[in-house]
Amino acid sequence: MMLRKIQQRKIQSPGGTFAIVASRYNARYVDAMLRAAEVELRRAGISKIQVVRVPGAYEIPVVAARLARNSSSLTPRASHLSAIICLGVILRGETVHAAHIGEAVSRALMDIQLAHEIPVVHEVLLLENEAQARVRCLNPKHNRGTEAAQTALAMARVMAGLNTAVAWIIE
Repeated sequence: MMLRKIQQRKIQSPGGTFAIVASRYNARYVDAMLRAAEVELRRAGISKIQVVRVPGAYEIPVVAARLARNSSSLTPRASHLSAIICLGVILRGETVHAAHIGEAVSRALMDIQLAHEIPVVHEVLLLENEAQARVRCLNPKHNRGTEAAQTALAMARVMAGLNTAVAWIIE
């Protein structure tokens, strides 16, 4: 599959609060995605961005689940989240361990977004090698952090539109 260049487009801010859960493992790559995601969200006018760092990719879902649960229950300390962006890099090794981690994280993130009806953007990359990581994380033309933020913004607008449509139908 050919890697496509990220389209730079002006995205109208849907407002709201966005959370980013980012792994510390493979920090060189994840930090670059995190910076790109924050830049893209701020470029769209988002000022409320909560960043939570976790040790590795496997720990991302439990934090995303807590954020989603707090947001959907609207505890006094929590604000409603428009989307949760999950960033990590898993590099394949000589065993199947990376594949198991990647599959578990993917399944958990899907379950979280369905259970809480909050978009969870999955950019926990399972890559073959560091060359792929450099292209997808360090190259501004293909940075998956930028793409994750664009997806989160688009999904926040979609979900807000659905809330408006439901209110219109009920009235």
